[in-house]
Amino acid sequence: MKPSRSTPRHLPTSPFAPPPPPPPLEKYAVDDLVSHDKYGLGRVTSVTEGVDVVVDFGTERRRIPAPFAKLNKL
Repeated sequence: MKPSRSTPRHLPTSPFAPPPPPPPLEKYAVDDLVSHDKYGLGRVTSVTEGVDVVVDFGTERRRIPAPFAKLNKL
């Protein structure tokens, strides 16, 4: 069995437009204030660049993986 491709192929002769490039990842730093759609307000405690961030939401700490879709910097 072949491994799946991480990016879809697009042939130059295809009548369809190629997919748009993914947006750049938001940059977070330790002590940034953030808001998460599910967990609420929190403070970034750890950053692994391009991989994940760990956020302290007061009652719990959560690891939020990239691309940080539900996380907004305040």
